Amino acid sequence: MLKKLHLSIAMSFFLITGSIFSEEIDNEAWNRILFSDGIKNSSRKSEAKGTSPEDGIILLEEGNKRFADGRLNHPNQNPERRNEVIKGQHPFAAILSCSDSRVPPEIIFDQGVGDLFIIRDAGNVADDMALGSIEYAVEHLNVKIVVVLGHDKCGAVTAALKGGHAPGHIAKIVDLIKPAVEKAKKQPGDVLSNAIKEDVLLNVTRIKTSEPIINEFVHADKIKVVGGIYHFDTGKVEFLK
Repeated sequence: MLKKLHLSIAMSFFLITGSIFSEEIDNEAWNRILFSDGIKNSSRKSEAKGTSPEDGIILLEEGNKRFADGRLNHPNQNPERRNEVIKGQHPFAAILSCSDSRVPPEIIFDQGVGDLFIIRDAGNVADDMALGSIEYAVEHLNVKIVVVLGHDKCGAVTAALKGGHAPGHIAKIVDLIKPAVEKAKKQPGDVLSNAIKEDVLLNVTRIKTSEPIINEFVHADKIKVVGGIYHFDTGKVEFLK
């Protein structure tokens, strides 16, 4: 009996995985497999709060001002909101932020549950994993604004600036930051501050030019990709022009 059960499970797994990895699977099928959120309307586009990229930036700027001034609203953080988002998520912005514990995007932009789609890694680098997540936010969640958020005294940028060989997987992060560091070394002023800025701008470019999904939305003016730097002393995010 047990052997028959194991055989049945194995056959079911084979049939499922066989259909998933079939060469004939189309994009729509991949979307259903990868991005279904378990609700009946999971395939429809999300309706974000902002109606344009400019609206999204304004919402972020206003929220950050509240945070910097110490008068947070803490929106969408109640049981009603928690129940509302069970039906699906509708963030208005995607944030690629550094993993630094002092830079939590939802807090420094004074947003709530379901408002922001967050991707975080050390150095806010747009590697393949981050780009895939942003593609999902842009194509399936209909976000209008993508922000690369760096910050003062970034440890990942500092490590890249010091040079040498970083241990373990940290080396992969450092390698992605090095081009920004090399550019910053040729500029006047504080090299770390310049490198942090160049790292943000480099990853903005990586996102904007990412093919085949994100760059199409950029060229169609459906989204904006911008950079920002969070300053510890003021609590303000400086959006880069």
